[in-house]
Amino acid sequence: MELLDFARGPAMKFALVVFVLGTVWRLVGLLLLPRMRDLSPAREGAPPLMLGALRTVVRRMWPRRSFLRQTLFTTINSYVFHIGLAVVVFGLAPHILFIDNLTGLAWPSLPSNFVMAVGVITLASLIAALVRRVSHPVTRLLSHAGDYLSWLLTALPVLTGLIATSHLGARYETLLALHVLSIAAFLVWFPFGKLMHAFLFVFSRGATGMRFSHRGVNT
Repeated sequence: MELLDFARGPAMKFALVVFVLGTVWRLVGLLLLPRMRDLSPAREGAPPLMLGALRTVVRRMWPRRSFLRQTLFTTINSYVFHIGLAVVVFGLAPHILFIDNLTGLAWPSLPSNFVMAVGVITLASLIAALVRRVSHPVTRLLSHAGDYLSWLLTALPVLTGLIATSHLGARYETLLALHVLSIAAFLVWFPFGKLMHAFLFVFSRGATGMRFSHRGVNT
């Protein structure tokens, strides 16, 4: 119980503080970067900048047809584990209770067996993404320690959650403590690694869309 109390108490509180402050720090730092004004007139018929940004954010959710064959597996697999993570995090009753205690927000939960099945699929999808990364020569060359750490800290909460739910290998309190600690590690790493793309992709795609739409480029 001491490990569980530590995980639920000091470890999780520290992780949440780092997560919030680190995420805010990254976003504020991004928004305060100096920008060069584009003094050129917009192309005739160019949409408003915000509309151009929104179009690009939405359109880049799926690859262009010319790249679809090469990226189909990666695209579909990415949707599988991203949606799976969302279902597991926001659909399981204990997770909703934690969010409710933290923010006061709550909603109906999904059946536990369904969420557990989604968790298994999500873990399998994450493993497939790792295999793809290490087996493809280009992604293997471009990957570094931070990429693998981000993968590990994403997969561990799913794995430990499945193990704790199944009561495998140790007392439930110990398994639950390991699960909570894995979530705390994920939150601490989130602002400083590739996981931050959960927020930054909107800014990067939006900036591209604003610039290209100003120039009349179809993104």
